[in-house]
Amino acid sequence: MSIRPLYDRVVVRRNAEEETTAGGILLPGSAKEKPNQGEIIAVGEGKVLDSGDIRPLAVKVGDTVVFGQYAGSNTIEIDGEELIIMGESEIFAVVD
Repeated sequence: MSIRPLYDRVVVRRNAEEETTAGGILLPGSAKEKPNQGEIIAVGEGKVLDSGDIRPLAVKVGDTVVFGQYAGSNTIEIDGEELIIMGESEIFAVVD
């Protein structure tokens, strides 16, 4: 199944959770924080401006992005994989 977000929204696959801390301590499932980085797997057409023109998004499929801890409150599951739908404005940076 494929998904195509509308307008200025993107679909992000969150990176895997860390199993250990930087000091090497193994974390139980309840202590793990969800990562705030992920890979964009789908993008919308762009933001519709007041003039009716469409401004393309600054991100593209395949970009690794940084977003807020609570960004993308819309999570869906497709083919057993959890995906996040968020607006372009919820993305802080693109990792090169």
